[in-house]
Amino acid sequence: MLNRVGQAGDAAPPSAEPTRAAVSSGGGLAHSLRSRHVSMIAIGGMIGAGLFVNTSVMIRGAGPLVLLSYLLAGLIVFMVMRMLGEMAIDCPDAGSFVGHVRRGLGGRAAFVTGWSYWLFWVVVTSVEAKAAALIVAPMLGVAQLPVALGLIGLMTGVNMFSVRGYGEFEFWFSLLKISAIGLFTIVAGLALFGVIGPPLHGGIAHLWDQGGFMPHGFSASLALLPAILFTFAGAEIATVAAAETTDPARNIVQAIRTVVIRVMLFYMGSLGVILCLIPWNQVRPGHSPFLDVLHRIGIPGAEGAMTLVVLVAIASCLNSTLYVTSRILFEMAAHGDAPGRLVHVGPSGAPRRAISFGAAVGAALTVIAATFPGEVFGFLLNASGAIILFDYLMVVFAQIALRGRMRRAGRRPAFPMLLYPYLSWLTVGAILLVMATMMLTPDTRVQIELGSVTLVLILALGMIVPRRGRGTDDRAAPE
Repeated sequence: MLNRVGQAGDAAPPSAEPTRAAVSSGGGLAHSLRSRHVSMIAIGGMIGAGLFVNTSVMIRGAGPLVLLSYLLAGLIVFMVMRMLGEMAIDCPDAGSFVGHVRRGLGGRAAFVTGWSYWLFWVVVTSVEAKAAALIVAPMLGVAQLPVALGLIGLMTGVNMFSVRGYGEFEFWFSLLKISAIGLFTIVAGLALFGVIGPPLHGGIAHLWDQGGFMPHGFSASLALLPAILFTFAGAEIATVAAAETTDPARNIVQAIRTVVIRVMLFYMGSLGVILCLIPWNQVRPGHSPFLDVLHRIGIPGAEGAMTLVVLVAIASCLNSTLYVTSRILFEMAAHGDAPGRLVHVGPSGAPRRAISFGAAVGAALTVIAATFPGEVFGFLLNASGAIILFDYLMVVFAQIALRGRMRRAGRRPAFPMLLYPYLSWLTVGAILLVMATMMLTPDTRVQIELGSVTLVLILALGMIVPRRGRGTDDRAAPE
């Protein structure tokens, strides 16, 4: 059973945990992050190994139309982030996006959203650690499992050290990733126009001369949206990190205005030059198209440089996963949705117990992945694959609900969602369309099915555990 804290009339526990109101605004956490940290933390969660390697699978799946797939996915995420901005400005003390779901839809919805989101990122922790081990282990001549566990331990130490130290680590690692992508795009662009490197045949015509711009039809673009949204997941980490700054509302808005657009430009810009330099049907699935381009241009040491960039990207993403899982768990514990002992902040200002718990579960999943790669771990991957779509849907419904209350109260938001309510409901439709596409696609249907089972189990858990300490959290808080 989950422990509860903060029940009215109960004595405070001996550890003198922060109150729910204090924690919801980041109380107890160190407010030492700056605005530059918030943006880079979000970017760190969005740019991992998926950009440098998995884009090859996306290219072969849709051809040049993959650019439209990334654009559509980016627009969905941008709309969700824009809605988060409206809610964050209206109530900057609510904490992460789970806090806004709590305000708009009630405690039970927040319970399911928070735990499903935590589960999603814990699984990603294991995935990133495994991806890093695949690269590092052969270089060191050792087994993959010790390397993966060692990386989780190293990133856990970074998170434990101090909040400011974590922010600096993520800032510089994310900056390195961005710089590498920008440099690649410039070099590839110069090669495209014949400024550097040997003469390369093709050019912009490669976007339509190998079976057309849509060689597999428009439906191929929709089929890729779930996987691309999975790679874009992480933008919402800005709302989590901003709670540890001195001005959460301003930093959230700044991140929302820049993060998603930056990442869309990085993805689409780099993929655009790749598709112009390499025919889409010559891209090798599972092999980095970035590395193929650098080899064709004749850049010396390209493989070593790309390996280093991929490792930095993975380490940065792993760092972000441990950060976000700990903060979500900390916030949920403060609202009685997780064991009360997790509402604890160490001398460094970091929630060390929540960090340790998430790292331990991520390490356990990594061991399971090494022991039963095709069975248990495959089930976990499929069960969590569609969860991020559900969480985004909860954010949209929360914004619609809260905006309706504001309108009835005669108030206007300071940072209104664009073209409300049309774009809000259009975003709902887009997310449901992605889910329907997954159900109609044999390869992804299992993610919807198992994800639904996971959500039902979390909801059932929330209904049977003691309801102490939630008060009006069980229903949407009135405006």
